[in-house]
Amino acid sequence: MRRGKGGTRKPIARARWIASGAALVLAGCGESGFGEAALDAAHAKAAAPEHEWRTYLGDLASSQWSPLRQIDRDNVSRLEVAWTYRSGEPKIPGLQLQFNPLIVDGVLYGSSPNLDLFALDAATGKELWRFDPGIDSWAASPSRGAAYWKSGDDERIFFGARSVLFAIDARTGQVIGDFGVDGELDLTQGLGRDVSADMMGVTVTTPATIFEDLILIGGRVNEMEGAAPGFVRAFDARTGEIRWVFRTIPQPGEYGYETWPKDAWKTVGGANSWAGITVDAERGLAFVPTGSATPDFYGGDRTGDNLFANCLIALDARTGERRWHRQLVRHDLWDRDLPSPPNLIEVERDGVLVPAVAQTTKTGDTFVFHRETGEPLFPIREEPVVGRAVAGETAAASQPVPVLPAPFARQTISADLVSDRTPEIEAAMREKLAKLRSGSLYIPPSVEGTVMVPGVDGGAEWGGAAWDAESGTLYVNANQIASILQVVETVGEVDLMGSAYLGLCAGCHGLDMKGDGTSVPSLVGIEERMGFFEFHRVMRKGRGRMPPVAGFLPQWQSLAMAWMFYGVDEEDAPSNWAKREGPRTFANAGYKNFIDGDGLPGSKPPWGTLTAIDLNSGEHRWQIPLGDYPAILESGRSGLGAENYGGPVVTAGGLLFIAATPDSKIRAFDKATGALLWEDLLPFPAYATPAVYEADGRQFIAVSAGGGKLGQPSGDAYVAFSLPEALPEALPEAQPD
Repeated sequence: MRRGKGGTRKPIARARWIASGAALVLAGCGESGFGEAALDAAHAKAAAPEHEWRTYLGDLASSQWSPLRQIDRDNVSRLEVAWTYRSGEPKIPGLQLQFNPLIVDGVLYGSSPNLDLFALDAATGKELWRFDPGIDSWAASPSRGAAYWKSGDDERIFFGARSVLFAIDARTGQVIGDFGVDGELDLTQGLGRDVSADMMGVTVTTPATIFEDLILIGGRVNEMEGAAPGFVRAFDARTGEIRWVFRTIPQPGEYGYETWPKDAWKTVGGANSWAGITVDAERGLAFVPTGSATPDFYGGDRTGDNLFANCLIALDARTGERRWHRQLVRHDLWDRDLPSPPNLIEVERDGVLVPAVAQTTKTGDTFVFHRETGEPLFPIREEPVVGRAVAGETAAASQPVPVLPAPFARQTISADLVSDRTPEIEAAMREKLAKLRSGSLYIPPSVEGTVMVPGVDGGAEWGGAAWDAESGTLYVNANQIASILQVVETVGEVDLMGSAYLGLCAGCHGLDMKGDGTSVPSLVGIEERMGFFEFHRVMRKGRGRMPPVAGFLPQWQSLAMAWMFYGVDEEDAPSNWAKREGPRTFANAGYKNFIDGDGLPGSKPPWGTLTAIDLNSGEHRWQIPLGDYPAILESGRSGLGAENYGGPVVTAGGLLFIAATPDSKIRAFDKATGALLWEDLLPFPAYATPAVYEADGRQFIAVSAGGGKLGQPSGDAYVAFSLPEALPEALPEAQPD
């Protein structure tokens, strides 16, 4: 057994064939028997490559679009479940399914919430093989997809689990041993510093992008002090050897070095591309969106604009050489990562189609640049950063904001924009708002608390936007809620237990650890009210409004954290850290939203939206509320919108499909008007982007439904919808809509 920087590894990673309900362990290809026959049968039902879903989000351009039109406005109401596949019950609470399936040669590739990779017959949902990467459940983090590569008879699935990238034989599910080290790449290696103390390391959440024989990949890193740097790298798809590196925190002599303190490259982390990379194959350009530098919310030790954090970067996909960049947030203090892969589009200017790239943001803006030069195709203005920053901080004077397209999310809050569900709620939220700093898009974090609109998750999020070239329309779903951004003054670095409390607990229990005295109990003196093991069990599994920490902390760490609370004194609370002696710094006081007493958003609805944006004019075609919270539905109301995670897919049949909402529904809208044409209930909420494909002559919409967010139970379902089997005769060729 070995313990890697990505978490505890089991002794053996294995693949197995499934045939007639029985698993046959693979000793070699010659012994696969029924497995090979089932795989060949799936291949026999395959459609043309352009009618499958061979790349994360549909294609290298991140279009989230399908040319299929068998399902259209007239018959979408007849959609029904074609098959359901249970990928494996989550082994611990809080695990999620965010996987956008791949469909290649009649085979669907997906992942369980426990990070088992699997292959299914895409027409029937029958399992062909499974691969266990050997990641302990406590170390699992959501996977949003995988990557497919083929050269001759060599077909590979590149699949990330924690900090390891695996090369898997697409036919057998076996590790390809001559790739990397025994079929694996440890992405924590080659970063120029030791990141072994960082529990997250470099986590593969969004899949790699394949261009020619290159694997282009970034990764998710910690957002606190000591995080790994956000290198963007290209590896050889055959051997796993490094082909090029782009350092997003420049070293001496590199472009952008002067935008950081002298030795920042040795210590600062982040500026990482966790959202995914889009490629223009014709021009050989890779478009890389990056996130903020670490730590989030305080930049006293990273003065300057901090290139290449919060940038859209155009790189030569073959060499890693920078062609151009645009920084969308300077010296980020708000965790305004670029949250999704950019869309490659064409916009009309003076009667000519111009190659462009569109990047949606957490602030609810859409930036549109010329693909080859980086020149903005809509005017950009400077939005002032308003208000005083905390001691030691030097905020940027202003931030770039596009004049057009119009924002697709609300960007501020005032007393007339708080929730008015009841007079009592409205009064309480106005009182709460009056105690916080608010009123502008960019206000620095504060000790008293700053309202940030949209909230920490955005605005746009990782599900991506869908592009319909025929109408020149970009479709983007967004969260329309507010967060409270608060920092706490402390001395030196916050230790691991303190970081865990701020990140997981302070949002409810407060900086004084006393809760609200009613629904959120005090943690001070907990040893007098609850036995240690009972308290630890509540922490691990959750209770009431409290989510389980099992999905965030290993058991040894949660035990240590529980013990920390035993005998905790009021003087130990974060609210008293400023009294300590020593050099001053500031830490995030916990992730918390601006919510009412029922735990619902404290701003006026809609709380989630779906917007159609004409990118030729920059105007909105339509905007509608998206989804509902279960509590709202239980109260007899609906249509208020809700937080949503996972993106839309648009089709040549005139439809837009999206799940993403906590009401466990998948929906189809008329892409021209936003009218709801169909919806169905899923086993769990589907916080994932669907895939649209053809198999066995039928059009399918498949989505992974795993819940696990917003306090909801975790699940493991993949659901595919199609028209009744007797209805379609053949898929017509795609034609302009």
